[in-house]
Amino acid sequence: MAKKRDYYEILGVDRGAAADEIKKAYRKLAIKFHPDKNPDDPTAEDKFKEAAEAYSVLSDDSKRQRYDQFGHAGVGGAGAGAGGFSGGGFSMDDIFSQFGDIFGDSSPFGDIFGRAGGGNGRRVRRGSDLRIKLKLNLEEVANGVEKKIKVKRHVTCNTCGGNGAKHGTALTNCNSCNGTGQVRKVVSTMLGQMVSTSTCPTCNGDGKIISERCDSCAGEGRLLQDDLITLNIPGGVAEGMQLSMSGKGNVPSRGGVAGDLLIVIEEEEDAQLKRDGNNIVFDMHLSFIDATLGTSVEIPTIDGKARITVESGTQAGKILRLKGKGIKDINGYGKGDQLVHINVWTPQQLSSDERETLESLRHSPNFQPKPGKNEKGFFDKMKDFFH
Repeated sequence: MAKKRDYYEILGVDRGAAADEIKKAYRKLAIKFHPDKNPDDPTAEDKFKEAAEAYSVLSDDSKRQRYDQFGHAGVGGAGAGAGGFSGGGFSMDDIFSQFGDIFGDSSPFGDIFGRAGGGNGRRVRRGSDLRIKLKLNLEEVANGVEKKIKVKRHVTCNTCGGNGAKHGTALTNCNSCNGTGQVRKVVSTMLGQMVSTSTCPTCNGDGKIISERCDSCAGEGRLLQDDLITLNIPGGVAEGMQLSMSGKGNVPSRGGVAGDLLIVIEEEEDAQLKRDGNNIVFDMHLSFIDATLGTSVEIPTIDGKARITVESGTQAGKILRLKGKGIKDINGYGKGDQLVHINVWTPQQLSSDERETLESLRHSPNFQPKPGKNEKGFFDKMKDFFH
Protein backbone atom coordinates (compact mmCIF):
# COMPACT_ATOMS: atom_id res chain seq x y z
CA MET A 1 0.00 0.00 0.00
CA ALA A 2 1.34 3.40 -0.97
CA LYS A 3 2.39 5.67 1.85
CA LYS A 4 -0.16 8.36 2.60
CA ARG A 5 0.83 11.89 1.62
CA ASP A 6 1.23 14.64 4.18
CA TYR A 7 -2.00 16.62 4.57
CA TYR A 8 -0.22 19.97 4.51
CA GLU A 9 1.56 18.92 1.30
CA ILE A 10 -1.75 17.92 -0.28
CA LEU A 11 -3.30 21.34 0.36
CA GLY A 12 -0.05 23.15 -0.41
CA VAL A 13 0.06 25.08 2.87
CA ASP A 14 2.63 25.48 5.65
CA ARG A 15 2.22 23.61 8.95
CA GLY A 16 1.47 26.90 10.68
CA ALA A 17 -1.21 27.94 8.18
CA ALA A 18 -4.28 29.72 9.56
CA ALA A 19 -7.79 28.27 9.25
CA ASP A 20 -8.78 30.71 6.49
CA GLU A 21 -5.70 29.79 4.47
CA ILE A 22 -6.48 26.07 4.78
CA LYS A 23 -10.10 26.65 3.76
CA LYS A 24 -9.05 28.71 0.74
CA ALA A 25 -6.52 26.07 -0.36
CA TYR A 26 -9.12 23.29 -0.11
CA ARG A 27 -11.72 25.28 -2.05
CA LYS A 28 -9.21 25.88 -4.84
CA LEU A 29 -8.31 22.18 -5.11
CA ALA A 30 -11.93 21.01 -4.89
CA ILE A 31 -12.89 23.26 -7.80
CA LYS A 32 -9.85 22.15 -9.80
CA PHE A 33 -10.39 18.39 -9.34
CA HIS A 34 -14.17 18.18 -9.15
CA PRO A 35 -15.16 15.01 -11.12
CA ASP A 36 -17.93 16.81 -12.99
CA LYS A 37 -15.38 19.30 -14.25
CA ASN A 38 -12.89 16.56 -15.24
CA PRO A 39 -14.97 13.81 -16.90
CA ASP A 40 -11.99 12.56 -18.92
CA ASP A 41 -9.56 12.39 -16.01
CA PRO A 42 -9.94 9.15 -14.01
CA THR A 43 -7.60 10.44 -11.29
CA ALA A 44 -9.60 13.60 -10.59
CA GLU A 45 -12.02 11.97 -8.15
CA ASP A 46 -9.17 10.46 -6.12
CA LYS A 47 -7.46 13.85 -5.90
CA PHE A 48 -10.78 15.45 -4.97
CA LYS A 49 -11.26 12.93 -2.14
CA GLU A 50 -7.63 13.31 -1.03
CA ALA A 51 -8.08 17.06 -0.67
CA ALA A 52 -11.33 16.56 1.27
CA GLU A 53 -9.61 14.07 3.61
CA ALA A 54 -6.81 16.55 4.30
CA TYR A 55 -9.28 19.37 4.91
CA SER A 56 -11.43 17.24 7.24
CA VAL A 57 -8.44 16.85 9.56
CA LEU A 58 -6.72 20.22 9.28
CA SER A 59 -9.96 22.20 9.64
CA ASP A 60 -10.73 20.50 12.95
CA ASP A 61 -8.57 21.86 15.80
CA SER A 62 -8.51 18.64 17.85
CA LYS A 63 -7.82 16.39 14.84
CA ARG A 64 -5.15 18.77 13.58
CA GLN A 65 -3.42 18.71 16.96
CA ARG A 66 -3.39 14.90 17.02
CA TYR A 67 -2.13 14.81 13.43
CA ASP A 68 0.69 17.27 14.18
CA GLN A 69 1.74 15.12 17.14
CA PHE A 70 1.27 11.57 15.87
CA GLY A 71 0.92 11.81 12.08
CA HIS A 72 -1.70 9.83 10.16
CA ALA A 73 -2.10 7.21 12.91
CA GLY A 74 -3.17 9.95 15.34
CA VAL A 75 -6.32 10.54 13.28
CA GLY A 76 -6.77 6.93 12.25
CA GLY A 77 -5.47 7.44 8.73
CA ALA A 78 -2.91 4.62 8.81
CA GLY A 79 -4.08 2.88 5.67
CA ALA A 80 -7.49 2.01 7.03
CA GLY A 81 -9.35 1.98 3.74
CA ALA A 82 -13.04 2.52 3.19
CA GLY A 83 -15.12 2.15 6.29
CA GLY A 84 -12.06 2.15 8.54
CA PHE A 85 -10.44 4.92 10.51
CA SER A 86 -11.25 8.39 9.29
CA GLY A 87 -9.28 9.49 6.29
CA GLY A 88 -9.99 6.38 4.21
CA GLY A 89 -13.78 6.11 4.22
CA PHE A 90 -14.92 9.18 2.28
CA SER A 91 -17.64 8.77 -0.31
CA MET A 92 -18.64 11.60 -2.65
CA ASP A 93 -21.88 12.12 -0.72
CA ASP A 94 -19.94 12.32 2.55
CA ILE A 95 -17.84 15.12 1.07
CA PHE A 96 -20.81 16.99 -0.35
CA SER A 97 -22.78 16.73 2.90
CA GLN A 98 -19.92 17.76 5.16
CA PHE A 99 -18.09 20.35 3.10
CA GLY A 100 -20.49 21.47 0.39
CA ASP A 101 -21.37 24.70 2.18
CA ILE A 102 -17.75 25.84 2.02
CA PHE A 103 -18.42 27.00 -1.53
CA GLY A 104 -21.37 29.23 -0.63
CA ASP A 105 -23.69 30.69 -3.23
CA SER A 106 -20.83 31.37 -5.65
CA SER A 107 -20.06 27.71 -6.27
CA PRO A 108 -19.37 27.13 -9.98
CA PHE A 109 -21.19 23.81 -9.74
CA GLY A 110 -24.67 25.15 -9.04
CA ASP A 111 -26.64 22.82 -6.76
CA ILE A 112 -24.15 19.93 -6.92
CA PHE A 113 -23.14 20.48 -3.32
CA GLY A 114 -26.75 20.40 -2.23
CA ARG A 115 -27.62 17.05 -3.76
CA ALA A 116 -26.78 15.13 -0.58
CA GLY A 117 -29.46 17.16 1.17
CA GLY A 118 -32.19 15.97 -1.17
CA GLY A 119 -31.77 18.52 -3.95
CA ASN A 120 -32.88 21.55 -1.97
CA GLY A 121 -29.45 22.76 -0.84
CA ARG A 122 -29.91 21.78 2.81
CA ARG A 123 -26.87 20.33 4.50
CA VAL A 124 -27.27 16.71 5.62
CA ARG A 125 -27.37 16.31 9.38
CA ARG A 126 -24.49 14.59 11.13
CA GLY A 127 -24.91 12.26 14.09
CA SER A 128 -23.01 12.61 17.34
CA ASP A 129 -19.58 11.10 17.97
CA LEU A 130 -19.01 8.26 20.43
CA ARG A 131 -15.94 7.94 22.64
CA ILE A 132 -14.66 4.68 24.13
CA LYS A 133 -11.56 3.66 26.08
CA LEU A 134 -9.55 0.70 24.80
CA LYS A 135 -7.04 -1.08 27.03
CA LEU A 136 -4.05 -2.68 25.31
CA ASN A 137 -1.22 -4.75 26.71
CA LEU A 138 2.39 -3.99 25.83
CA GLU A 139 2.56 -6.54 23.01
CA GLU A 140 -0.57 -5.08 21.38
CA VAL A 141 0.77 -1.54 21.75
CA ALA A 142 4.10 -2.54 20.23
CA ASN A 143 2.96 -4.53 17.20
CA GLY A 144 -0.60 -3.36 16.57
CA VAL A 145 -3.69 -5.52 16.94
CA GLU A 146 -7.15 -6.22 15.54
CA LYS A 147 -9.91 -5.94 18.14
CA LYS A 148 -13.59 -6.78 17.87
CA ILE A 149 -15.68 -4.78 20.32
CA LYS A 150 -19.37 -4.20 20.99
CA VAL A 151 -20.48 -0.58 20.93
CA LYS A 152 -23.97 0.58 21.87
CA ARG A 153 -24.91 3.16 19.26
CA HIS A 154 -27.79 4.49 17.19
CA VAL A 155 -28.02 2.68 13.85
CA THR A 156 -30.41 3.06 10.91
CA CYS A 157 -33.77 1.34 11.39
CA ASN A 158 -34.00 -1.53 8.89
CA THR A 159 -37.81 -1.56 8.95
CA CYS A 160 -38.26 1.94 7.54
CA GLY A 161 -34.81 2.41 5.98
CA GLY A 162 -34.17 5.38 8.23
CA ASN A 163 -36.92 7.74 7.11
CA GLY A 164 -39.18 7.08 10.13
CA ALA A 165 -42.30 6.24 8.09
CA LYS A 166 -44.21 2.98 8.42
CA HIS A 167 -42.68 0.33 6.13
CA GLY A 168 -40.44 3.05 4.69
CA THR A 169 -43.24 4.67 2.71
CA ALA A 170 -42.58 8.01 1.01
CA LEU A 171 -42.78 11.20 3.04
CA THR A 172 -44.85 14.20 2.03
CA ASN A 173 -43.53 17.72 1.59
CA CYS A 174 -44.19 20.06 4.49
CA ASN A 175 -46.91 22.54 3.53
CA SER A 176 -45.47 25.27 5.75
CA CYS A 177 -42.09 25.44 3.99
CA ASN A 178 -42.86 23.61 0.72
CA GLY A 179 -40.16 21.06 1.50
CA THR A 180 -37.32 23.52 1.99
CA GLY A 181 -37.08 23.13 5.76
CA GLN A 182 -36.96 26.91 6.16
CA VAL A 183 -39.54 29.68 6.34
CA ARG A 184 -39.02 33.26 5.19
CA LYS A 185 -40.47 36.23 6.98
CA VAL A 186 -40.73 39.68 5.37
CA VAL A 187 -40.94 42.71 7.68
CA SER A 188 -41.48 46.27 6.45
CA THR A 189 -39.28 48.87 8.12
CA MET A 190 -38.38 52.51 7.54
CA LEU A 191 -35.42 51.30 5.51
CA GLY A 192 -37.48 49.01 3.38
CA GLN A 193 -38.36 45.33 3.55
CA MET A 194 -36.21 43.03 5.68
CA VAL A 195 -36.20 39.29 4.92
CA SER A 196 -35.27 36.76 7.62
CA THR A 197 -34.98 32.98 7.34
CA SER A 198 -35.54 30.47 10.15
CA THR A 199 -36.04 26.73 10.64
CA CYS A 200 -39.55 25.61 9.83
CA PRO A 201 -41.36 24.93 13.15
CA THR A 202 -43.75 22.43 11.53
CA CYS A 203 -41.17 19.95 10.25
CA ASN A 204 -38.21 21.08 12.39
CA GLY A 205 -36.17 21.71 9.27
CA ASP A 206 -36.70 18.27 7.69
CA GLY A 207 -38.87 19.58 4.87
CA LYS A 208 -40.86 16.34 5.06
CA ILE A 209 -43.83 15.17 7.10
CA ILE A 210 -44.39 11.59 8.30
CA SER A 211 -48.01 10.55 7.76
CA GLU A 212 -47.72 7.28 9.73
CA ARG A 213 -44.76 6.52 12.00
CA CYS A 214 -42.68 3.35 11.82
CA ASP A 215 -43.67 0.83 14.52
CA SER A 216 -40.06 -0.29 15.12
CA CYS A 217 -38.42 3.10 15.75
CA ALA A 218 -41.49 5.27 16.54
CA GLY A 219 -40.61 7.60 13.69
CA GLU A 220 -36.99 8.20 14.79
CA GLY A 221 -35.52 6.36 11.83
CA ARG A 222 -32.90 4.82 14.11
CA LEU A 223 -32.55 2.27 16.89
CA LEU A 224 -30.14 1.96 19.82
CA GLN A 225 -28.40 -1.40 19.72
CA ASP A 226 -25.10 -3.21 20.21
CA ASP A 227 -22.93 -3.11 17.11
CA LEU A 228 -19.89 -5.38 16.64
CA ILE A 229 -17.04 -3.26 15.26
CA THR A 230 -13.59 -4.36 14.13
CA LEU A 231 -10.76 -2.03 15.13
CA ASN A 232 -7.35 -2.22 13.46
CA ILE A 233 -5.00 -0.54 15.92
CA PRO A 234 -1.61 0.41 14.44
CA GLY A 235 1.59 -0.46 16.28
CA GLY A 236 3.21 2.31 18.27
CA VAL A 237 0.12 3.92 19.82
CA ALA A 238 0.57 5.46 23.25
CA GLU A 239 -1.36 6.18 26.43
CA GLY A 240 -3.93 8.93 25.85
CA MET A 241 -3.73 8.84 22.06
CA GLN A 242 -7.11 9.21 20.37
CA LEU A 243 -7.94 7.48 17.09
CA SER A 244 -11.12 8.06 15.13
CA MET A 245 -13.18 5.68 13.04
CA SER A 246 -15.30 7.39 10.42
CA GLY A 247 -19.04 6.70 10.30
CA LYS A 248 -19.13 4.42 13.37
CA GLY A 249 -20.73 6.92 15.74
CA ASN A 250 -24.44 7.62 16.12
CA VAL A 251 -26.74 7.95 13.13
CA PRO A 252 -28.92 11.09 13.36
CA SER A 253 -32.69 10.75 13.46
CA ARG A 254 -34.43 10.32 10.11
CA GLY A 255 -31.41 10.26 7.84
CA GLY A 256 -27.98 11.84 7.61
CA VAL A 257 -24.32 11.05 8.09
CA ALA A 258 -23.21 9.01 11.11
CA GLY A 259 -20.73 10.55 13.53
CA ASP A 260 -17.32 9.10 14.32
CA LEU A 261 -16.18 6.57 16.89
CA LEU A 262 -13.32 8.01 18.96
CA ILE A 263 -10.99 5.44 20.53
CA VAL A 264 -8.87 6.59 23.48
CA ILE A 265 -5.86 4.32 24.09
CA GLU A 266 -5.01 3.07 27.57
CA GLU A 267 -1.83 1.04 28.21
CA GLU A 268 -1.89 -1.83 30.69
CA GLU A 269 1.23 -1.94 32.84
CA ASP A 270 3.45 -4.95 32.18
CA ALA A 271 4.80 -6.87 35.17
CA GLN A 272 8.35 -7.13 33.79
CA LEU A 273 8.85 -4.80 30.85
CA LYS A 274 8.64 -1.01 30.98
CA ARG A 275 8.14 1.38 28.09
CA ASP A 276 10.40 4.37 27.48
CA GLY A 277 9.30 6.01 24.22
CA ASN A 278 9.79 3.35 21.57
CA ASN A 279 12.31 1.47 23.71
CA ILE A 280 11.60 -1.33 26.17
CA VAL A 281 13.52 -1.52 29.44
CA PHE A 282 14.08 -4.72 31.43
CA ASP A 283 15.81 -4.85 34.82
CA MET A 284 17.79 -8.11 35.01
CA HIS A 285 19.18 -9.33 38.35
CA LEU A 286 22.32 -11.46 38.27
CA SER A 287 24.04 -13.25 41.08
CA PHE A 288 27.53 -12.15 42.00
CA ILE A 289 28.88 -15.48 40.68
CA ASP A 290 27.11 -15.23 37.30
CA ALA A 291 28.32 -11.67 36.85
CA THR A 292 31.85 -12.77 37.67
CA LEU A 293 32.03 -15.98 35.64
CA GLY A 294 29.57 -15.09 32.88
CA THR A 295 26.40 -16.94 32.00
CA SER A 296 23.54 -17.41 29.51
CA VAL A 297 20.17 -16.06 30.64
CA GLU A 298 16.64 -16.26 29.24
CA ILE A 299 14.77 -12.94 29.45
CA PRO A 300 11.27 -11.77 28.43
CA THR A 301 10.73 -9.62 25.34
CA ILE A 302 7.62 -8.28 23.61
CA ASP A 303 7.70 -11.22 21.18
CA GLY A 304 8.37 -13.94 23.77
CA LYS A 305 11.53 -15.26 25.39
CA ALA A 306 15.09 -14.55 24.22
CA ARG A 307 18.41 -15.92 25.44
CA ILE A 308 21.31 -13.55 25.91
CA THR A 309 24.94 -14.07 26.88
CA VAL A 310 26.42 -12.18 29.82
CA GLU A 311 30.18 -11.88 29.58
CA SER A 312 32.40 -12.68 32.53
CA GLY A 313 33.32 -9.69 34.65
CA THR A 314 30.09 -7.81 33.84
CA GLN A 315 29.67 -4.82 36.13
CA ALA A 316 26.48 -3.72 37.84
CA GLY A 317 24.75 -0.97 35.92
CA LYS A 318 25.83 -2.17 32.49
CA ILE A 319 23.16 -1.83 29.81
CA LEU A 320 22.82 -4.38 27.02
CA ARG A 321 20.96 -3.43 23.86
CA LEU A 322 18.76 -5.81 21.85
CA LYS A 323 18.43 -4.06 18.50
CA GLY A 324 14.92 -3.82 17.04
CA LYS A 325 13.24 -5.55 20.01
CA GLY A 326 11.28 -2.44 21.01
CA ILE A 327 8.07 -0.78 19.80
CA LYS A 328 7.18 0.14 16.23
CA ASP A 329 7.32 3.83 15.46
CA ILE A 330 3.77 4.99 14.82
CA ASN A 331 4.85 6.93 11.72
CA GLY A 332 6.67 3.95 10.24
CA TYR A 333 10.27 4.89 11.10
CA GLY A 334 11.52 1.48 12.24
CA LYS A 335 11.42 0.05 15.76
CA GLY A 336 12.94 0.87 19.10
CA ASP A 337 15.32 -1.39 21.06
CA GLN A 338 15.12 -3.41 24.25
CA LEU A 339 17.55 -2.20 26.90
CA VAL A 340 18.64 -4.74 29.52
CA HIS A 341 19.84 -3.08 32.73
CA ILE A 342 22.19 -5.33 34.71
CA ASN A 343 21.70 -5.43 38.47
CA VAL A 344 24.18 -7.57 40.46
CA TRP A 345 22.34 -9.07 43.40
CA THR A 346 24.17 -9.26 46.73
CA PRO A 347 23.13 -12.15 49.02
CA GLN A 348 21.69 -11.00 52.33
CA GLN A 349 22.09 -14.25 54.25
CA LEU A 350 25.12 -16.59 54.23
CA SER A 351 25.87 -19.94 55.79
CA SER A 352 29.02 -20.26 57.86
CA ASP A 353 30.74 -22.17 55.04
CA GLU A 354 29.77 -19.50 52.48
CA ARG A 355 30.99 -16.74 54.74
CA GLU A 356 34.27 -18.55 55.34
CA THR A 357 34.81 -19.01 51.59
CA LEU A 358 34.20 -15.33 50.87
CA GLU A 359 36.40 -14.26 53.78
CA SER A 360 39.26 -16.22 52.25
CA LEU A 361 38.83 -14.20 49.05
CA ARG A 362 38.29 -10.79 50.63
CA HIS A 363 41.89 -9.65 50.20
CA SER A 364 42.55 -11.43 46.92
CA PRO A 365 43.95 -8.93 44.33
CA ASN A 366 41.31 -9.88 41.76
CA PHE A 367 38.52 -8.99 44.20
CA GLN A 368 39.70 -5.42 44.73
CA PRO A 369 37.73 -2.73 42.82
CA LYS A 370 39.84 -1.44 39.95
CA PRO A 371 37.63 0.72 37.69
CA GLY A 372 39.37 1.63 34.45
CA LYS A 373 39.82 5.19 33.30
CA ASN A 374 37.35 4.58 30.50
CA GLU A 375 34.76 3.05 32.82
CA LYS A 376 31.66 5.26 32.56
CA GLY A 377 29.23 6.04 35.33
CA PHE A 378 25.49 5.31 35.15
CA PHE A 379 24.42 8.73 33.86
CA ASP A 380 27.12 8.74 31.17
CA LYS A 381 25.91 5.32 30.03
CA MET A 382 22.33 6.53 29.79
CA LYS A 383 23.42 9.54 27.77
CA ASP A 384 25.09 7.21 25.27
CA PHE A 385 21.84 5.35 24.75
CA PHE A 386 19.38 8.22 24.58
CA HIS A 387 21.34 11.06 22.98
